[in-house]
Amino acid sequence: MLVNLHTHLEGCVRPATAAELAREAGLPEPPGGWDAALRMRERADLTVFLAHVAAAYPVLAGLDGLARVAREAVEDAAADGCAFVEFRVGPSTHAGLGRPIREVLRAVCEGVADGSAATGVPAGVIACLLRHEPAPANDEVARAACALAGQGVVGLDVAGDELLYPALEPYKDAFAMARAAGLGLTAHAAEASAAPAVRQAVESLGVTRIGHGSRAADDLALLAWCADEGVCFEVCPTSNVLTGAANDLAGHPVHRFLAAGCRVVLGDDDPVTTGVRLGEEVSRLLSEGGLSPGSLDRIAATSVEVAFCPDDVRAGLRRRLAS
Repeated sequence: MLVNLHTHLEGCVRPATAAELAREAGLPEPPGGWDAALRMRERADLTVFLAHVAAAYPVLAGLDGLARVAREAVEDAAADGCAFVEFRVGPSTHAGLGRPIREVLRAVCEGVADGSAATGVPAGVIACLLRHEPAPANDEVARAACALAGQGVVGLDVAGDELLYPALEPYKDAFAMARAAGLGLTAHAAEASAAPAVRQAVESLGVTRIGHGSRAADDLALLAWCADEGVCFEVCPTSNVLTGAANDLAGHPVHRFLAAGCRVVLGDDDPVTTGVRLGEEVSRLLSEGGLSPGSLDRIAATSVEVAFCPDDVRAGLRRRLAS
């Protein structure tokens, strides 16, 4: 059973949809077309990877377009065989005149709800604070996420270029607000920066899940602490290879996470950017990564338990897992 707990809406934009939305907005086609602009084909680093994701931003300037992309993202996840999916989005990126942050987030929630209704696949939205954004914008994202808790928003995250903006302290108040609203808490940490960022995120922000965390794999004491604390790593294999956070799937940090007893779940991060969706990620982990079917069963069981979802959805996932 596929449960996708780490995928970014901005990295899910179909190239054909990007082209259509661009034409409607009078935007020029990028050199080589939208597929070339959105897809990263060679290994580089996190900054280059994020530039490919950002290529979709200009076509996400309208609320209707955001809702459409969100609906299509659920449809694509359903076609991939996902039983549940959480979509991350950075609302401040798409806000502007006539598009307040809360309305951007609402449009995404409405699109996700439409996709779930059409496919039968439950899904939630995680609002992302962005490291490069000023504090007032991130505070507004947190307030909007709290206002829409229970109306599609299920969690809060902090994402962005960890190399250029490593500090986590600026987000403490926003995460405290989200925790009080009952939202799930996760943070991108140690994807590009050093291993201690994982413990900092847990202790200063109160997160239960870590996005990527690849650099933590070499710190055995930290992994032991994460196992004891129940910290869960959201692993995105192909993305980690493309950004240089992992050399290949056979040597991917997921093996060390599991060996240390850490909780692990899977995501496809930005499937249009990587060209790989979650179903193929799982197949590659088996064939190229050497991961055992038993380990994948363990990951699936963990995914059900740590997903940011309502109790009835979790109960349904448990039944599917047991069948």
